[in-house]
Formats: sequence, C-alpha cells, structure tokens
Amino acid sequence: MRPTSLEEVAGQAHLLRPGSPLVALADPSGAARTAVSVILWGPPGTGKTTLAQAIARTSGRRFVELSAVTAGVKDVREVMQEAMTQRDLYGSSTILFLDEIHRFTKAQQDALLPGVENGWVILIAATTENPSFSVIAPLLSRSLLLTLRTLTDDDLGLLLDRAVSDARGLSGRVQLDAEARTALIQLASGDARRALTSLEAAASIVVDAAADAPGEAPATVTAAHVAQAVDRALLRYDRQGDEHYDVISAFIKSIRGSDVDAAVHYLARMIEAGEDPRFIARRLVISASEDIGLADPQALVIAVAAADAVAFIGMPEGRIPLAEATVYLATTAKSNAAYVAIDAAIADVRAGGFGRVPTHLRDAHYPGAKRLGHGKGYVYPHDLEVGIAAQQYLPDELSSRRYYEPTGRGLERDIRARVEKIRKILDE
Repeated sequence: MRPTSLEEVAGQAHLLRPGSPLVALADPSGAARTAVSVILWGPPGTGKTTLAQAIARTSGRRFVELSAVTAGVKDVREVMQEAMTQRDLYGSSTILFLDEIHRFTKAQQDALLPGVENGWVILIAATTENPSFSVIAPLLSRSLLLTLRTLTDDDLGLLLDRAVSDARGLSGRVQLDAEARTALIQLASGDARRALTSLEAAASIVVDAAADAPGEAPATVTAAHVAQAVDRALLRYDRQGDEHYDVISAFIKSIRGSDVDAAVHYLARMIEAGEDPRFIARRLVISASEDIGLADPQALVIAVAAADAVAFIGMPEGRIPLAEATVYLATTAKSNAAYVAIDAAIADVRAGGFGRVPTHLRDAHYPGAKRLGHGKGYVYPHDLEVGIAAQQYLPDELSSRRYYEPTGRGLERDIRARVEKIRKILDE
C-alpha cells in the first residue's frame, strides 16, 4: 500500500503545498533541478519513508536508500563517490535517503557533510528523535527541518478504506464495518503502519473463516475480529524522546490544573510505557513543593511517602501509592507562593542585592565580637508576650522587600492572616 506519488500520501498536507521543498524535490521537470536537503522528523508511521520513496518515483533523480542501523562511513563514502560519477558523466543528481539518522554517530554524520555541502547528493534523512539533540549542528544548518504530524482519524480512515478496496491491498475480499473501522483507527494511535498491520491481521481471520464457504459475498471484518487480532493499542512512548517529556509535562500541568482524571490518565500512560517509577515519584515531590506548597503542607508528606513506598515495594504494586499521591495532589488546594518567594530572593542575591547583616543580628559569641557591637540591641523574641520583636531582620538595602505573599487558598488563608499581623509588628 505504499503510495507511488505525493498525491496518494495521506496527511502531511502542511508539507505538500504547491512550491514546498518536498513538492519541488518530486517535480520531474527541469524547473526544480536545484533542491535542498531535508530532515524529516516525526513519530513512527507518519510517512517519512513513504514521502522519500514517492519523491524517488516521480522526480527522475537517481535514488539511493541507506539505513543508519546497518550502514557505516564506508557505505556513505561509496554513495558520494558514485553520486559524483553520475553527475559528471550523465548529469544525473542523486537523492540519498538515510533512515533513522539519529542512530549515526557524530563521526558518521560528519561523513555526510561534504556531499551535502557540495551538492553531490540531496539528502533526505528521517528520524523519530528530536534532531536538535540527535543530528549534528553543521548538518542541521545545511538542511531544512520538516516536522511530520501524527495522522488524524480522517487520514487513517482514508488509508483503511483504500487498503480494503485497492488491488495492492485486500482487493475487496473483505468488508469493514463501522465499528471495526473505528476500533482500528483508535488502536493505531496515529500510526499508519500500525493501522494497516492491524487491518491485515483482522482480515486474515475473516478470510480464513470464509475459505470454507467459497462463492459467497465478501466477509465482513467486525470489531470482534479486531479485538481478536489486536490485543491493545500500541502506546507511543520513548523514555529518552519527546513523548517522555510531553507526557510528564501534561501530567504535572494536569495536577497543577486540578484535573484529577487527566492526571491519572497520564500516570497510567507512563506506567504502561515502562517509565521509571522513581522518576514519576520525584516529579510528584517537586509538584507538591512547587504547585501546592503551604496551601496544603501534607501534600509534600504524601508525595515523599509515595516515593519511599515505591522504592520499598517496587512495581507493579508501586502504581498504587503513585496513584494515591497523584489524586491527593490534583485535588488539594494549590499555591506557588513559597516557590515564587525563593526564586525572587535568589534573583535579588544574584543581582547583588544582599547587603550587610544588621549589626544586632550578627554572631556575638566569639571573643571581641561585642566590642564590634555585634548583637547589641538584639531583642530575644521569647522574652516578649507576643513572641515577636519589632526589630529589623533584612539588610538595610532590602528592609522593605517582601518575598512571600501567601494566597487565600487552603492553609495559606490562615498563614496570610498571621503574616499580615507579624509584618505589622515588625514594621512598628
């Protein structure tokens, strides 16, 4: 079912507009002979290899395909040498499609630079990893970075319908009912390869059953056949890639936004993907401190307890204390006042705003300290009925600075009232 031209490609319309780099590469006329190298970045099953092969079929250019899994520097240099020969003898330009370029080492990627820079080859490189981290800067600067998007449900539906009817696919030997079609789309998670593989597996069940009744109308693939063929959705998640960062970001933001259902969903995704539970626990501890703070001090206690429990009992039982902490953090009152306070204080210190410690607060225990006036005038708060002494604690340069501004949420409602009273006494 691999498309033979860009017109057959499902999805990625944002990359296939008239005059776009990929359309220019695929142009068989002489109008687009000069073309730039491109790096295709996107999740699996979104069409990176498909686009490269469709361009190869229609462009009239010589096409060479390498995989970074099996190729080395020697293979790259051989391609470059042959590309120069073809250019000099026959005036033919070469497209080098390099799949999974992120698997190439820095030295291997360096071998591509002369060919790309001198125009010996037009490089089309594909990667599922963020090129900013997996592709060397000189190669990035000499190429266009094109981002492929996860296929939509409509894109996947188009692919499935075409695969059922097309002679290259099932050629009408089966029908696909609406529930089965919906199930296949959901199971695919935006991955065209997954959708077609699941369809083929479900159709094989129907075809085998229909072999005993030849001559009848095409058999129908139902949701029950899909469930029989496919165990569950393939969860796209890479512990070193973008999904790792995107899911944990959504997890923390869901807790911060008090959406307990979303928080539990993202927790489940990480657990099912095999994420390190200690990483999840650390993020819960950070969230309890950053986003909840003194609005509910118990949140940090529960988060730390969950981290200890996970370390003690391991997985899969560790999912339970992680879920308990997640639910508690998502549903309790929120405040980032303590987080804002320490960052503001650090910013002042870094900017040089620290000044001298007031004389009456300085250490007066070492010999000669009192002769310097250290500790003179200090009022011991416990000697006062209210337990608070009206004296200056901040350096003179920062005497009016306020870092901690409690919110009116949760326990901080009471803390705010107390802080206001304390500050009135201190400012007397």
